[in-house]
Amino acid sequence: MNSRIGTLYGVSVGTGDPELITIKALKVIKNSPIIAFPAGINQKLGKAETIIQNYLQPHQKKLSLTFPYTLSQEILERSWRKVALQVWEFLAKGLDVAFACEGDISFYSTFTYLAEYIKKIDSNLRIERIAGVSSPMVAASVLDIPLTVQDEKLVVLPAFYSVEELEKVLDWAEVIVLMKVASVYEKVWQILAQKGLLSSSYIVEKATQPEEKVYRNLTLLPHLKLNYFSILIIKNNPHNTQAI
Repeated sequence: MNSRIGTLYGVSVGTGDPELITIKALKVIKNSPIIAFPAGINQKLGKAETIIQNYLQPHQKKLSLTFPYTLSQEILERSWRKVALQVWEFLAKGLDVAFACEGDISFYSTFTYLAEYIKKIDSNLRIERIAGVSSPMVAASVLDIPLTVQDEKLVVLPAFYSVEELEKVLDWAEVIVLMKVASVYEKVWQILAQKGLLSSSYIVEKATQPEEKVYRNLTLLPHLKLNYFSILIIKNNPHNTQAI
């Protein structure tokens, strides 16, 4: 009987460009016998799997895990327990598992829930998180602007949950990043119009992916149909923004 328990690695793989993976993350991916990642939708490859697919070897087992897109806490918790058991099956055999996640592993990541529920199975399980490149930094790079300058205050909001907070934040923050803004874009556009900030607000859709789109001025774009992976940067102090 194998008494060794495998290590669970949370591996950040960036936003789309495979070259944004760190050397450490790539080493873990290449050396782990089990490679896990969130499943794609409608039989398509998931984003993380797409990023790392050319780095995988035939002998590595791929483990596709389903995380439902829902706000139902009951459904989510049932899903988290299920995927934790799927991963634990390999860890219990002494096999290391690398969970690949787009962006950074600690930044609104599904890995957080996987790690939490696996810890309930074995509180002594070794978990290692490999830091990576997150979408706000990538979006600023794509736009060729600094994300923050000098003493500017930065706020990051999950747009779907925090639209009501946006007006309050605009009273004191110079830079606001709205994550996954697609579903509430028109409401956000109205707020920015009222505040006179449309010309200093920018959207990057599918950053560093082949389908990447950039919108540098939202003044004439009140009804954009955006992809789920869209990020909006508001410069509330536009005098500090480089010319774009």
